[in-house]
Amino acid sequence: MTAKMIRVLGLYDAARGEWDKLAYIHGGSAGETCVNGQTTRVVFHQAGSRFPADAGYFVVIPGDVVPENAEFAAVNSGELLMKLDRGRVLKVVNSGFAQVSAKVEFWRNIVAGVLTISDRASRGERADTSGPALSNLIEALGAEIRYRAVVSDDRDRIAAQLMEWTDRDASPDLIMTTGGTGFSKRDVTPEALIDVGEKIVPGFGELMRARSMLRTARGCLSRSIAVIRGGTLIIAFPGSETAVRQCFAAVTPSLRHGIAVLNGWDFECGNGQDR
Repeated sequence: MTAKMIRVLGLYDAARGEWDKLAYIHGGSAGETCVNGQTTRVVFHQAGSRFPADAGYFVVIPGDVVPENAEFAAVNSGELLMKLDRGRVLKVVNSGFAQVSAKVEFWRNIVAGVLTISDRASRGERADTSGPALSNLIEALGAEIRYRAVVSDDRDRIAAQLMEWTDRDASPDLIMTTGGTGFSKRDVTPEALIDVGEKIVPGFGELMRARSMLRTARGCLSRSIAVIRGGTLIIAFPGSETAVRQCFAAVTPSLRHGIAVLNGWDFECGNGQDR
């Protein structure tokens, strides 16, 4: 079987409800999984979803590297090899030693909404695949999807839905729309975002078009934009699932930092500091 790498983001102790700032995973003499010298249960866990309530340690990893059908998973780049059973419990196969603390990233929770914009999807004439794809991608960055809707390609309806989400007390930190960014007469998503936005953020659209242009010369035809309304960043993605995945990869490196600055969680952009 081919081993798949797990990029460890952190080791969470469910019993204490705390992150271990310095933790080591290794295999015991009897093949059991140990954490800091103590035999313990270690569970493979996807970032962005809620922690189970039962005691044990959870290796937290980005959702985009979850091994769907793999039987083995390698932790870090060391020699420790662990088997992933159907209950997502990691068991030692080859004894080794892995320092988890070297890969720890402490993430604040992001509250997000995903809005699919499509006449056909809103009428139930086609399945929405780009909306669920966006949900999975942002959950892998530590987000919780609290808002989800499908609306038609109607400028006023899109704007109304965005305002309904952003103008409540528990407004989301991020809204991602998919669809309606092209040239057809029914493509009005950028206009709806401009209607509700207080600030325009041109960089996200530029990044998405630059990434799309690497695949096709028609990438320049996308009118994707981003705006800020209150404390919410709203980004318009294309309508196809393939384009959504490509464009999301383009904006990922800047996404969390932008949201952190917008919400006052971080220092100002461009100073090279994170906390």
